[in-house]
Amino acid sequence: MLVLHGLLGSSRNWQTTGRDLAAHYHVVALDARNHGRSPHADGMSYELMVDDVLAWMEAQAMPRATIVGHSMGGKIAMLLACRHPDRVERLVVVDVAPRDYSWQGHRAEFMAMHELNLASLQSRQEAEMRFEARVPDLGMRKFLATNLARDDAGDWSWAINLPVLTEALPRLEKDALAPDDRYEGPTQFILGGRSRYVQESDHDAIRRHFPRATLSTIPESGHNPHMDCRAQFVELLLRPAE
Repeated sequence: MLVLHGLLGSSRNWQTTGRDLAAHYHVVALDARNHGRSPHADGMSYELMVDDVLAWMEAQAMPRATIVGHSMGGKIAMLLACRHPDRVERLVVVDVAPRDYSWQGHRAEFMAMHELNLASLQSRQEAEMRFEARVPDLGMRKFLATNLARDDAGDWSWAINLPVLTEALPRLEKDALAPDDRYEGPTQFILGGRSRYVQESDHDAIRRHFPRATLSTIPESGHNPHMDCRAQFVELLLRPAE
């Protein structure tokens, strides 16, 4: 099972859930390019990230895998499944739909990160406090601060490639799929009932691209079902494919 994280996230976001799933799968969570411990690169698109996943699978001599993708990772997973169905055993998409997303919330988060003076920063807790003017949600402020890295000299930097991600944001918000993209294999969408990311109006597009899709909603969850309601998320993911 390959797990693909969301925008500004990393493989670390899936450590706990990955351990729960490891009793049933050999689970590997990958860092997308310009995120986590993966290399920084000038290019940033869904096509390039699909190529990255395929190159990793080739390097591991892995012909097929169950692909689980959350948010941005879900868009990567959907595109990979549609363009390379022979490499996908099963597709699991977490709280994202095949459509455009252009909400202003991302803009505020990126502005907050750009405005942070790293030279004077003392701690991640201080960064969270400085983010408050732009980002009212405490959980999101903590999430943004996980992208800060400190070297042996005590200096702070961004683990993410902030300039490239900022430039690529309008492309990353777009639908990754072409109108005729289609994956005929077993597909599961796991949605957060308190999230705005997937609406009932998106269901037709989901079934047009993924005719075998099943949709399951966790009512108490927001955009991160694997963290908000981990036990229920794992139970849903482990249900036999239809």
